[in-house]
Amino acid sequence: MKILVTGGAGFIGSAVVRLAVARGHEVVNLDALTYAACLENVASVATSPLYAFEQADIRDRAAIDAVLARHSPDAIMHLAAESHVDRSIDAPGEFIETNVSGTYNLLEAARDYWSRQGRPEGFRLHHISTDEVFGSLGPERKFTETTPYAPRSPYAASKAASDHLVRAWHETYGLPVVLSNCSNNYGPYHFPEKLIPVVILHALAGKPIPVYGTGANVRDWLYVEDHAEALLAVLSRGTLGQSYNIGGEAEARNIDLVRMLCALLDERHPEGAPHDRLIRFVADRPGHDARYAIDPARIRADLGWRPSVTLAEGLRRTVAWYLGNEAWWRPLQGRAGVGERLGTRA
Repeated sequence: MKILVTGGAGFIGSAVVRLAVARGHEVVNLDALTYAACLENVASVATSPLYAFEQADIRDRAAIDAVLARHSPDAIMHLAAESHVDRSIDAPGEFIETNVSGTYNLLEAARDYWSRQGRPEGFRLHHISTDEVFGSLGPERKFTETTPYAPRSPYAASKAASDHLVRAWHETYGLPVVLSNCSNNYGPYHFPEKLIPVVILHALAGKPIPVYGTGANVRDWLYVEDHAEALLAVLSRGTLGQSYNIGGEAEARNIDLVRMLCALLDERHPEGAPHDRLIRFVADRPGHDARYAIDPARIRADLGWRPSVTLAEGLRRTVAWYLGNEAWWRPLQGRAGVGERLGTRA
């Protein structure tokens, strides 16, 4: 296939780009190169004849139309989004503009393009979303594809809105779509403002490691390269109009995750050990969801996918990657907001 990937210079998007090119697909990477994007994420495929890059913003309808006309993709994978909850608390308008209005622009551009192409049967748009649209779980149960939406942050609400738009464009206009909602991703090229890179980089610098509240919040962790495999499976074999929950089957409390990372750093970077002495509990995030957990039964049964990387192995790979790639993460620490406590304006 020729696949247009929006947000392909971001964390998850770049993993999809790298895997798709490795699988022999042509990839057009459309990215606005905002603060969390990094073209070094796709440097390994940048010279491939299967890869092309277009700097464009999904908020710019004319730019999307031009890219579609220029490249004539067989499919679209929509990953471009503002995604950091703390930033959404401080600046919700940016999340509405990109995640809601931007998705609307993409849907309309895709609908026009699909119609002009004669509505080919093989075309589809895959919208990639988050489990945060479902809200907060107690100690029992897991999110399924039929769990009611109950977003609790501006980020989650903006993604929920985009999910609803995609479904509406399928039901009303017949646009061929598939959707997926994932749990927390981690792994190589994870932008330094997210929890796992924050722990690793603060520990390496001997700085306090901030843990929100008591660290009791639970997340289901999904290795990003496993997620990329799942996304290509949904794109190529998913049922049109269907949604798929993609989880890592690896729940952990935040405080336990932090301690696992500290133990790995004690082993791989003994200077400054024990690193868990740096842990500091800080004021909790407003509206902090207690627990996320995904039931991946549908994608396992329908598409035969399940995660291949355990949390212990994934964290080991991630720590090793950050230790070996200072040239990647060091410049990103100077970007706006990185290293600061965000999300406190509420």
